[in-house]
Amino acid sequence: MPTPQKDLPTSSTEQTPEADSSGVSRRKFLGGLGGAAAAAMASGVLGAAALEPAAQAAAAAGLASEAHPPSPANLRRKACWGVRKNMADYWFDQGLVAHPVNGDEARYGSKIGNYSKSMRHNAFGEVDPDDYDSLLKAIASGKAADYDAMSLAPGARKQTNPQCGLAFDMEGADSQGVAVPPPPALASKEIAGEMVELYWMSLLRDTNFLDYGSSPAAAEAVADLNAFGADFKGPKRNGKVTVQTLFRDIAPGTGVGPYISQFMWLNTPFGVEYVERKMWTLAAGSDHMQNFGEWLAVQTGTVPGTQQFLGQRRYVVNGRDLAAWVHVDVLFQAYFNACLILISPPDSSDIGGGIGCPLNPGNPYLHNPTQDGFGTYGPPAIKALMCEVASRALKATWHKKWQVHRRLRPEAFGGRVEVQLNQDKGRYDGVLHPSLFDAKVLDRIESYNRGSVLLPMAFPEGSPTHPSYTAGHATVAGACVTILKALFDTENRPIPHPVVPTADGSALVPYTGPALTLEGELNKLASNIATGRNIAGVHWRSDAYESMRLGQKVAISILQEQSKIHNEANPYYIFRGFDGERIVVRAGGVFNSV
Repeated sequence: MPTPQKDLPTSSTEQTPEADSSGVSRRKFLGGLGGAAAAAMASGVLGAAALEPAAQAAAAAGLASEAHPPSPANLRRKACWGVRKNMADYWFDQGLVAHPVNGDEARYGSKIGNYSKSMRHNAFGEVDPDDYDSLLKAIASGKAADYDAMSLAPGARKQTNPQCGLAFDMEGADSQGVAVPPPPALASKEIAGEMVELYWMSLLRDTNFLDYGSSPAAAEAVADLNAFGADFKGPKRNGKVTVQTLFRDIAPGTGVGPYISQFMWLNTPFGVEYVERKMWTLAAGSDHMQNFGEWLAVQTGTVPGTQQFLGQRRYVVNGRDLAAWVHVDVLFQAYFNACLILISPPDSSDIGGGIGCPLNPGNPYLHNPTQDGFGTYGPPAIKALMCEVASRALKATWHKKWQVHRRLRPEAFGGRVEVQLNQDKGRYDGVLHPSLFDAKVLDRIESYNRGSVLLPMAFPEGSPTHPSYTAGHATVAGACVTILKALFDTENRPIPHPVVPTADGSALVPYTGPALTLEGELNKLASNIATGRNIAGVHWRSDAYESMRLGQKVAISILQEQSKIHNEANPYYIFRGFDGERIVVRAGGVFNSV
């Protein structure tokens, strides 16, 4: 039975959040999941105090002084006010949430550990201090005028939406009320291991995922990553990275079967239309920023390269395809496809192969004798909520990017390695961890790039013009997949008729191997999209890992409110999180199932 956490206390020591720069008091409005609540969330308990009775109590209190008998319309008005006020009071009462940073921005006066794209740079790719200070001025003041006045390099691409994380939402936790741990520091062994993984990802972009088991390069990648021991945080078997765990996630089901999720391959019903999942992809070897001049130009916000396309559509077979997919996808596209596959009946072969997955056991209409859900707890509500959470997740992750961490992108780190080894030898002695230079991948990269050790990028523009941590794709992935697991009954339910593509990606054929579950393939879908951005070279492993869990927090906070504001009796959501923890969301809060 679910065990509620009663009257969870707020933190005994309230701290001012790092870079709290909205220009107004965030706590005055919504507060956040701070203190003991944050600790409980990290442990899987996800404790939340029971919310006060809302509508009736508020209506009664408000109507006590009315001169005339209450009308139904006035009763409703008072009840609506009570519900909104109680939710606002609930989030406010969680207290302040701290946003710890890794210290790189204060540690290095040259800001070599932080994002600086589209600003002016010196000959070594280090940011102009005046340009960086103009960003910090805007962060500190929170004023739109200061963001408008930020300095950019001449002709540079614009910065992407640095004020997004300052927006308020009226549902769920505030964008600044959820936090993530600090990312690995520039000098750490952990970031060195993550960079070695990214180098190998770039070299394996044109190797089919299904061929990793026989690939000599994949075997070399495994050996290089195992040299980092516990400092490399990727999944392992018996303490070791293997070709089956290579570039994968730790979430339940993500290590089973093919690397790519079934929800990336299964053809998709779209009403009476049909979506064949073949994609327009990039040509093999079409990499960018492999020489220092091009790299430096991209750091200052220009795009000297162009993309080369394959010329025919195919199903996703390799990292190049996955990188192309996450380059231009719609924010919630992958999960909307999955939602349509889950909700469509399995006998609709004429409009694409649906699964007809049952709804979550907590859906109040699942066994209702007289009613079906529609605008609440039914198909339109399910699809809308899954899409809706994406924009809430985006605001939360954008706050971490701009107002808190400002982490450098992998391409910038690659520039630091190139400067250290080739452009100004020894410039970063004592900064970049020595374990990086023991990795065999550097020789392979130098040969592939014909002389440099820059990270080969899948896109001509490299990364987007916003900081690396946290990751937008991964946060949205975590939020949307959490909603799908909360709305459908996916745990331990097998994928019917799983498939894999042929070697050339031209067709799908039956899959044979370990059983695949809907839950596992949804987790794998989130990981594919998050890690696809890593394979493209624009994000780090820790970006993907922590951002998926950030998205889960955002989704849970919205489910809390959804369970409170509807009229149906005793709705709840039950599912497993990305770390395997059991989560139950009811009107009274979030519970740990025992």
